[in-house]
Amino acid sequence: MTISTRGAAKAPAVLVLEDGRAFRGRAYGAVGETFGEAVFSTGMTGYQETLTDPSYHRQVVVMTAPHVGNTGVNDEDPESGRIWVSGYVVRDPARVPSNWRSQRSLDEELERQGVVGISGVDTRALTRHLRERGAMRVGIFSGDAVADEATLLARVLRAPEMVGADLSAEVATKETYVVPAIGTKKFTVAAIDLGIKGMTPHRMAERGIEVHVLPATATLEEVYAVEPDGVFFSNGPGDPATADHPVSVMQGVLERKTPLFGICFGNQILGRALGFGTYKLKYGHRGINQPVQDRTTGKVEVTAHNHGFAVDAPLDKVSDTKFGRAEVSHVCLNDQVVEGLQLLDQPAFSVQYHPEAAAGPHDAAYLFDRFVSLMEGQRA
Repeated sequence: MTISTRGAAKAPAVLVLEDGRAFRGRAYGAVGETFGEAVFSTGMTGYQETLTDPSYHRQVVVMTAPHVGNTGVNDEDPESGRIWVSGYVVRDPARVPSNWRSQRSLDEELERQGVVGISGVDTRALTRHLRERGAMRVGIFSGDAVADEATLLARVLRAPEMVGADLSAEVATKETYVVPAIGTKKFTVAAIDLGIKGMTPHRMAERGIEVHVLPATATLEEVYAVEPDGVFFSNGPGDPATADHPVSVMQGVLERKTPLFGICFGNQILGRALGFGTYKLKYGHRGINQPVQDRTTGKVEVTAHNHGFAVDAPLDKVSDTKFGRAEVSHVCLNDQVVEGLQLLDQPAFSVQYHPEAAAGPHDAAYLFDRFVSLMEGQRA
């Protein structure tokens, strides 16, 4: 990525997809060039949480909502210490933010952090293209980086693909840190950081859990050195087929029958640990309005998603695994993609979406209570 922070508001820009289709617009944020996987997010709010979600590492996010940036940017809502998206695509950016919590504009924040974006793009047409052709590599070029489309396409085709990408260690903490319980401490949880969002350990802390956040490279011995009552595997970027180390650690946790909870990437790791495969979705699920059914209760939830891969597990039967019986506990009502797994013979479950509700909705908050119930049952 090459960037400049001058003239972003006026510089011409062009977005080029790996299949050759191009969209022209104006620079938004930093000026220069950037590459990643083109994906679209259907959320109408919560763009600050999206931008700072480590799961979006090496992705260029297309916002389907036509007007973005209305509420500006503040220092309270980020889910990590930086913006992780590699590029940002909007149709009609707000000229002036209007919110009492706003401290600066979204354009200024993108420029400050060197994130190359483009505005004035027909994001409806771009989203329809991605739905039909699938997520693909893309480049955004602005200012002096703009050249003829054949030259730009050649640059895009040299960029790495998401299939086979091992990215979790690039976004995870390098050192263990502790999020203390709020109020009386009830449990200790070891959380494997594969790209964790800041709100996730906070949700556990609200329930009296002291959370030890460990690097993605943590060994099984390091996990149990904190004497956990439960183990958590977080969300994160990349292809789950590359996550051999987290899968091995999770299998060690399952062998010890410690209560286990995984979300997003953690769901895919549980799938692999149980012997299921994973596969790349055509264009994935991203946004905060995805309908999921909890098959254990029949309840339908509106949920927050960011995943381009899914677990290949049977929806119509209980499966026998080396760790006991397993079943699909949650399913997406749009396309029947596996959205959750649970073991029936020991305390372990996972979901493919974000129950921490940052940004919204709150339908899935009960999953943290379910994790607490597993630890209470184990202790009893």
